[in-house]
Amino acid sequence: MNERQLFERITTNPKVMVGKPVIKGTRLTVEYILNLMVQGGTIEEILDEYEGLTEEDVRACLLFATKSLEETAIMPMSIGSI
Repeated sequence: MNERQLFERITTNPKVMVGKPVIKGTRLTVEYILNLMVQGGTIEEILDEYEGLTEEDVRACLLFATKSLEETAIMPMSIGSI
């Protein structure tokens, strides 16, 4: 699956989750999926938890986050400010 096809799996709509990017056809935000992974959830565990979700949906979330950060300048933060 190419990047364009993955991007098509992510959508925004002001009436769904206050316009946050979500996996198309769900109310699962990109942010939520990424947080599951940060907390140690594997793709397999996420797929087991959410029926109908695919590996490509999770990969689309990762791609969306990656592309969103490409043009962003990151300023170092201390751990105390997180």
